Amino acid sequence: MDNKPILLLNLHPQNNRFIIMFGRIIDLSVKLIRKYLPDPFVFAILLTFIAFIAAIPVTDQSPLEILDHWGNGIWGLLGFSMQMALVLVCGSALADSSAVKNSLRKIAAFPSSPAAAIATVTFISCVACWINWGFGLIVGAILAKEIAKQVKGVDYRLLIASAYSGFVVWHAGLSASIPLAMATEGKSLVEVTRGVIEHAIPISETIFATYNIIIVFFVIVALTLVNTLMHPKADRVIAVNPEIFKDEDSDSTSVNPDKLLPNDKLNNSSILGMLIAFMGLGYFVVNIFVKGKTLDLNSVILLFMFVGILFHRTPIRYVNAVTKAASSCAGILLQFPFYAGIMGIMTGVSAQGVSLAGEISNACVAISNEYTFPVLTFFSAGIVNVFVPSGGGQWAVQAPIMLPAGVQLGVEPAITGMAIAWGDAWTNLIQPFWALPALAIAKLNAKDIMGYCLIDLVVVGIIVIIGFLVI
Repeated sequence: MDNKPILLLNLHPQNNRFIIMFGRIIDLSVKLIRKYLPDPFVFAILLTFIAFIAAIPVTDQSPLEILDHWGNGIWGLLGFSMQMALVLVCGSALADSSAVKNSLRKIAAFPSSPAAAIATVTFISCVACWINWGFGLIVGAILAKEIAKQVKGVDYRLLIASAYSGFVVWHAGLSASIPLAMATEGKSLVEVTRGVIEHAIPISETIFATYNIIIVFFVIVALTLVNTLMHPKADRVIAVNPEIFKDEDSDSTSVNPDKLLPNDKLNNSSILGMLIAFMGLGYFVVNIFVKGKTLDLNSVILLFMFVGILFHRTPIRYVNAVTKAASSCAGILLQFPFYAGIMGIMTGVSAQGVSLAGEISNACVAISNEYTFPVLTFFSAGIVNVFVPSGGGQWAVQAPIMLPAGVQLGVEPAITGMAIAWGDAWTNLIQPFWALPALAIAKLNAKDIMGYCLIDLVVVGIIVIIGFLVI
């Protein structure tokens, strides 16, 4: 379920000088998406029906068996749903602090034109998502909204689309679940890969492999350029109404110390806020920098939470910031159980050991050779990701099929794993599931940004395919 769209203004200034070589294609893409893409919740329902109907003949299971897979899967993402809700809430609450707002305003002051604004948001979002996807999703959207307040004539829809487009590089970055899973020694690694990977594959062969770094570089450059070129002519710009942000910028948290009751003094105690913040951050530092643990999603949430408390200083200010941010979680809370149900259908195994996701992967393997296998793996991962929008879920579904097949064709497991990772990230550009946090912050609908993301999907796909063919 999307948030109610914010008030947008249609600008009609004089003609501008922006290059519009893709103008007609972009206009068509935007119009088609706005006309035919339903609300993300309806999209999830339609995907459920498609997966349900397709699974019956493909896996040779009865409707009751498929129904059972769906029902058993519905609650499979409860923990992850809470994580995503906390990423959004804690990230938004952190961004609501004066320190972060001032920093974002300084960054937002650099772009002096709509083109520079789009380029800045795209580049920073890409880099932030490469560092950590949870961090990047929030920072990109908040920065885009801040720039929209300061740069006149920038298209707000494209600005938010540019912020979200950076998410496409996450599975080639430091928080990538599949490369990190391959780098983690243990029994589960051997079981999931059916013995193909007996020892952990270091990230020097995946995330920091030369070909992966080159692909990431060209994707970031291309997205920055293409997003900038997609900016509409001045008479077609849809800009945000600055009046919308006045309530967000107002600060009503100041208190008069002379009128505080004893309980108010505790609520507004900066000492309590500082103590618990340093306690949480101390735990984070010890675990990540002393014990050397991986920076995972839980670590990012913890960092957001306690830095947020630190920046807000008093407990009650942080409570108010979290309360304001919590209203943005509706889409996540409603839709994630449905995607978990779709995952249940896709991964549900028949008595013969057949699953819908497995058959999609097998179809790509059947027409592959050692040169085309990484590309077809990439495509199959992209298709599966539309129904199973989870990096961990993608790994569990495709690794047992694609890795052994790749070895038989002479393809290194590290390359196969990265092909799955890139495919998983690729179709996120047209999957509203992951756009929900950015859309909640921006107060837009999925159809407002997906037309631009569709163009990015084609551009990124071409770059990744060329990259794997060159390998």
